Amino acid sequence: MKNIIAELSPRKAARIVGISFIISFVLAIYVGNFTIQNFINPGDTAALANDIKDNEILFNIAVVGYLIILALDAAIALGLYIVLKPANRMLASLSGNLRFLYVDVMVISVLALAFQFIDVYGYGTLKLIGYLFFTCHVFVTGYTVFISGYIPRIFGVLLMIAFFSYVLAFYVSFLVPEALLLIFMLFMIIGELSLSLWLLVKGAKIPEMKNQDETPA
Repeated sequence: MKNIIAELSPRKAARIVGISFIISFVLAIYVGNFTIQNFINPGDTAALANDIKDNEILFNIAVVGYLIILALDAAIALGLYIVLKPANRMLASLSGNLRFLYVDVMVISVLALAFQFIDVYGYGTLKLIGYLFFTCHVFVTGYTVFISGYIPRIFGVLLMIAFFSYVLAFYVSFLVPEALLLIFMLFMIIGELSLSLWLLVKGAKIPEMKNQDETPA
């Protein structure tokens, strides 16, 4: 891992973040809307098992798709650490580790569901824990972007707004009208997608930094 970081410049890392996010964004739409939803049977493990058995290929596509998305999330975590390290090493490390924790929890939840070690309720609980790490990651990333001085502050503002949108969407959605919730969810997409596109196109503006051989810890 240290060798990878040592050889990866902030500008290359910026491109990795941009490309990884765009690919994961497209995959998430497909996996979330067209595959995994077919296997949601809250509290009914027998129905879940039957659905998996009857649609084994589709379920395997869903699992593989999620694991690819999570692998891309790990690449994003590493890339953001390198991109944000010139701004603040501690915050960059915190941002990267929070996203890595999200990846770890989600990998466990997806595999546990795939092997039916847990039911959908258990999967949902682990998912909420994972998204807790993810939402904190979004806020830390937004703040670090805001203070960086080399990435437009508007992206940091959008990410911090996205943080509150994630909290509303995943933890208190029952308190928010559906129309307003859709607006907040739009901020999630705009915040992350806009930063990713900027990093992909304008990543050359990110300053180089010596001693790139440290991993997030």
